[in-house]
Amino acid sequence: MPLDPSGPWWDGADWMLASVFVPLFGALSCFLLPRLVAALGLAAALLTTAATLALTLSVLDKGALKVQLGGWEAPLGILWRADGLSVALMAMTAAVGALVSLYAAAYFRDEVQQRAFFWPIWLILWAALNALFLSADLFNLYVTLELLGFAAVSLTALGGGAAALTGAIRYLLVSVLGSLSYLLGVALIYHGCGSLDIALAAPCVADAPAPAMQVAAGAMIAGLLLKTALFPFHFWLPPAHGSASAPVSALLSALVVKASFYLVLRLWLDLFGGGGRWLAELLGALGAVAVIWGSVLALRQERLKLLIAYSTVAQIGYLFMAFPLALAGSTVVWTAALYLALSHGLAKAAMFLSAGSLLRFGGHDRIAELDSVVHRLPLTLAAFALAGISIMGLPPSGGFIGKWLLLGEAFRQGRFLLAGVMLLGGALAAAYVFKVVGHAFRSAEREQRERAIPPSMEWSALILAVAAIVLGLMLPLISPLLRLSTASPGLAAALGGLA
Repeated sequence: MPLDPSGPWWDGADWMLASVFVPLFGALSCFLLPRLVAALGLAAALLTTAATLALTLSVLDKGALKVQLGGWEAPLGILWRADGLSVALMAMTAAVGALVSLYAAAYFRDEVQQRAFFWPIWLILWAALNALFLSADLFNLYVTLELLGFAAVSLTALGGGAAALTGAIRYLLVSVLGSLSYLLGVALIYHGCGSLDIALAAPCVADAPAPAMQVAAGAMIAGLLLKTALFPFHFWLPPAHGSASAPVSALLSALVVKASFYLVLRLWLDLFGGGGRWLAELLGALGAVAVIWGSVLALRQERLKLLIAYSTVAQIGYLFMAFPLALAGSTVVWTAALYLALSHGLAKAAMFLSAGSLLRFGGHDRIAELDSVVHRLPLTLAAFALAGISIMGLPPSGGFIGKWLLLGEAFRQGRFLLAGVMLLGGALAAAYVFKVVGHAFRSAEREQRERAIPPSMEWSALILAVAAIVLGLMLPLISPLLRLSTASPGLAAALGGLA
């Protein structure tokens, strides 16, 4: 679809292109002008956020949008598609990305070498995320997935030290293995269908001989589960997220793992026709184990960043517990899962940014020695506590809305085991959040190092935490956006029932 220069300035096709190419040009500018890297990075972040907001408004106004890059139609050309699901995740990415960028400008102010590398790699990662959310071609999705993985690994290694490098290498191996598994599925589908466009390949996948397509589906989903860190593939996540610098940990936990989940959901509904019962039950079982296992390990941690990393393992489990509940034809389940993904992204970014401020202030992240943080960094502690409310699933947060909808559907279907896991997971989340908050009111035995924290670091975390709470009050505004998936028949049906 060629762009119409006579159209209005808010034309959705223009903003789709801008949301990907603005951060790419920003990354290039940061490489060419390293002395201005922070200013250029912040400017690119602001422009990308504006483009994403404009695209979101355009989709709300016009419905799903398409762009054929270079004017070539599928299957020869590359198709980008923006629907409600895409722009919802892009909007969450923009909110997290803008505030993490503001935080990083202060965090890396005195770290010249890390600052020079952080900004271009982060902007490349942002461009890869937006391109992934917009892509409607299986191989183009692979390209964006690879770019996303390499950028995430590079950011992980920026922390320096043996722990960061070990975590980055492990992350790299898992990322490459997951991508190769996904690519194997893509090759099988192309061999059987002759097309990589999701809309064109979907009817062929449904009619093709079962074994080949089952292998393709299994390979693609297995590779994505590795990247999403669903139990038992979570072994790489805590070392990588826990050893990275605070802004990087926030980006990895809030955004990168959501991209893999997005692909699982998109392929599940649009390409594989809702998958099979046995696979849905397996994903639900792994998700239930992840909720309990991740929460228990989070509760046992003595360092704050590792606690938050294991909390991510647990919260990912809720997303996959939606798959078996969706087998009954519920139209609420996917909205609940997507609401959880959005609220988790905001809350977990706030938690990691808060942990980064605490680590910078005291020189460590030992939970037992937080040393009356409530008196010294009240905004940081407030941000962590508010984010914890969403993670626990307490009203009126976005986490409450998602878990309440999911829990209600589990009870309605008589899936009491899944409902029990959700309730137990909430109780365990409350335990590890209050473990941190409780220690923050105590005085440590040893004298602590104190280092001034720039206000922008504290306020960035607090705004994200407040956004996770306010998200719970925005269901009437967000649910129509999630239903605007008319370019994606599977998602349109799945998201169409929540009024």
